[in-house]
Amino acid sequence: MPTLIENKKAHLNFEILERFEAGVELIGSEVKSLKSKRGSLVGAFVGARGGEAFLLGAEIPPYQPGNAVEDYDPRRARRLLLTKAEIARLAGFESKKGLTIIPISMYTKGRTIKLSIGVARGKKTHDKRESIKKREAKLHIERELKRDR
Repeated sequence: MPTLIENKKAHLNFEILERFEAGVELIGSEVKSLKSKRGSLVGAFVGARGGEAFLLGAEIPPYQPGNAVEDYDPRRARRLLLTKAEIARLAGFESKKGLTIIPISMYTKGRTIKLSIGVARGKKTHDKRESIKKREAKLHIERELKRDR
């Protein structure tokens, strides 16, 4: 499953509580653009309304800007393909205070493009510092072990 685009700040800024896998409704030029690893999930989120879930705020530029449709919007809302039960669960999480639904990564699975989304709680500044310290300590230990070999 090669990763096409990733929200690199997701794990730093949020604590992921639960993950879901969703299909994404895209047009042809968006698929080509994603397969060339162009696009961004930074600042994007998922909204569940009216029995449907949408990816909002994700930017996928046109594959060939010269051939793009005149009114093409790179930040348009893209429908997510989930079951009714999953959409109901997401809507329940969305209504709870302090929780948000964020995209984590977009990848291929067979011939389809999937989106990994997570129900997340925002981290405070001191939690972010703690995460960075743990990551740096882990890297330091790995370097020392590698050097000793």
